[in-house]
This record gives sequence, C-alpha cells and structure tokens, in this order.
Amino acid sequence: MEETKSKFINATLIDALSTEPKEGHISVINGEIAEISENTVSKNSDSQILDLKDKYLVPGLWDVHTHIGKGIPDSEARDETTAERTIRAGNNCRRALNLGITSLRAVGEKDFIDVAWKEAFASGGYVGPNLYTCGWFITTTAGHFLKSGCAIEVDGPTEYIRTIREQIKNGVDFIKLNLTGGVMGPKWDKMPNTFPLEDELKAAFDICEQRGYKVVAHAGGVDGIKKAISMGAHTLEHGYQFDDEAIDMLSKSQTYYVPTLSLTHMNRGEEFADSEFQLKWMKAHPIDESYKERAIEAAVMHASGFKKAIEAGVKVACGSDFDLPYGALFETEMLVKCGMTEHQALTAATLTSAKVCLAEEKNGTLEPGKKADFVILNSNPLENISNLQDVYMVVKDGNIVRNYSSV
Repeated sequence: MEETKSKFINATLIDALSTEPKEGHISVINGEIAEISENTVSKNSDSQILDLKDKYLVPGLWDVHTHIGKGIPDSEARDETTAERTIRAGNNCRRALNLGITSLRAVGEKDFIDVAWKEAFASGGYVGPNLYTCGWFITTTAGHFLKSGCAIEVDGPTEYIRTIREQIKNGVDFIKLNLTGGVMGPKWDKMPNTFPLEDELKAAFDICEQRGYKVVAHAGGVDGIKKAISMGAHTLEHGYQFDDEAIDMLSKSQTYYVPTLSLTHMNRGEEFADSEFQLKWMKAHPIDESYKERAIEAAVMHASGFKKAIEAGVKVACGSDFDLPYGALFETEMLVKCGMTEHQALTAATLTSAKVCLAEEKNGTLEPGKKADFVILNSNPLENISNLQDVYMVVKDGNIVRNYSSV
C-alpha cells in the first residue's frame, strides 16, 4: 500500500500533557503521528502541507456515555424497527465525527447495533468515529431505562450469567450493568432505588472478572454507588447522590467517574441556558414538566457531588448521556460550569476518556505513535471551553473528514 504523508504546520498544539499551549508542526504517516517538531518545515516536501497559522489543534474529543441510536422520544423508541434505529445510529455517529468527536463509547444499544457499526467503521468501508460498545443495557424486571428499547430485563444469578455470556459472544467491549434508578421514571424507578440483589450482582461481577470484561455501572443513588465501587466497577456512570463515604471510596479506587452532568443540567428548561448554543437546543427539545422538576432538583446535588469528587482527585471522563451529535460539547461546558478548569475538562474529554476505553496507547494526546485524530479550532479552548464548538477542520486517521473553512 502506498505510504500517505501529511504535515500540519504552524499550529498551536494543546493536549492533556501540558497546561501551556505550544507552537509546532505535526508530521503524519499512514494515519499516525510520526513526529512533532518546533523546527521550520520545508514546503518542498513530498507531504501534503496544511498551514494552520492562528489555529488551535487538539486531540479528537470523546463521549464515553452515549446511546448512538437515540434521537426520538422514548414513547416511540420501543416500537421502531431495528433497521430504523440502525440507520439513525450510523448517521448520528458520523454527525458527531463532523463536530470533532472522533471516539464514542456506546453504553446501551438494542440488537448489537453498536457492535455492527463498530465493525463497519473499523473495516474502513464507512467513515466514522472509533466506537467502543456495551451491547444491551442489562437491568432487572422493573428496572431502569425500559422505555428506551435498549434495556434487557434479567432476574436471578443464572440469567445474569447467561445474558453476559451472550453479550460477550456478540462482540461487545464492556458490560453495562444497571444498579439503580435514574432521574426520570415510574414510581419504582427513582435514583435511590437499587435493583439487583446481592447474589445477582455477585454473579454478574464474577463472570465479568472471569472472562476479563470490565463493568460499566449505572449508579445514581448512594447505595448503588458504593456497591459499584466496592465490587470493582471500571466506570461509575452518573453518580447523582454522593455522601462523603462514597467520595472517599471513589477517590481511593481504580474506578473512573463519568458524571453525565448534561443529563440533569440541560433538562432544566430554557431559563437555565448559559449560551445561545444551549438555548437553541433547549427550544428544539422541550422538556416534560415533571421531568424538568426532577432535573432541577437533581442538578443541585449532582453538581455538589461532582465538585467534591474533583476536589478529592477522582478520575473524571467525559460522557454526556445526551443525544448525538452535541453531547461532548455540552458536557465539556458543564464540567467547567461545575468546577473544572478548561484544561481539566479538555483532559477529561481526551486522555482520561481514552483510558476509560483502554485506548490511551493510541489516543488521547498529541505524541508520536498515536493516531492522527485531531480537531482544529479557530479559537483557544483554554480561554473558553465553548471554543471547542468553533471548529475549523476535523481529521480522522490523518484524513480530513470535515473542512469547515470550505463549508
């Protein structure tokens, strides 16, 4: 295969490894970073040269809590066909890539749609983000997320074991377990409620450990949070209700925290919008009043717990639980709004999220040997995290997949 070369010159480079931007040139060969240099680059080169003077180059962004087929109301989701959802999921992934979100982790999809798209993108037959998968959202009868059409209800240790083995057989990367209720649901589906029994949880975590699969744990209430951490969950999703003991447990564990702040903060109604970008989305997606009331209440404790978590040194990744394509852009804004610096939020959306997906050897920072997945911006995200929305160009595997300068 013919070697492909390109150089991205005169850019301001920003990544998780330093809080200070630096001027530099990146040489790319066959989709990987070959060299990063501060030396002058000769334009008499056999490489494609892209001059990025006055532009900011950051690693591709991640959203590690997505449901790639979302995009219609829950009331309709259970009745649509797998074919309809599959088409929308692929379109959603490509739309996210066009905004600079070059990697996604799907944490609940029906009929292994996520696995199918992962394989399609990896084959090179379709252009899309790096995709990591969980398959079905595993819950109990009378569990959480039932209206989504992406949850599978299981009961008893034997069913948990069989279902997890089915997930493995169908090619998932992680196992998503539902421990508690959420922000919105029937009267038996509230944040503090924990659903699986002790023997069910033990069976689920035991089979995952035996087969070498890491657990993605949906846990909103404090009881479920503590169970997830004590049983060795790889990631804790949501964490709406922390107490001091849970924060201490999380800070001393190997568990990553994916707070999904957008889920509570972006569903409070138009009066809570912080920007035109947010307001436009909220107007296009009106919220049911009962949901809005619960989101307003949940957002206060969610933000408080998140702030305590970052003060305690908890490892935080970027996952929105929001409809694609905008989730990571909303979530990085919320990470900053609730206590992170811009650099911490960028780190969460790049290197830490790559670590969550066990992909940090090839993703997450600007270093030789890593994939050439970049977002090139018109303005500095360290001055305002919302500048991640000011996209000039998106590069995936060294190829320009969206050039906003020509749109």
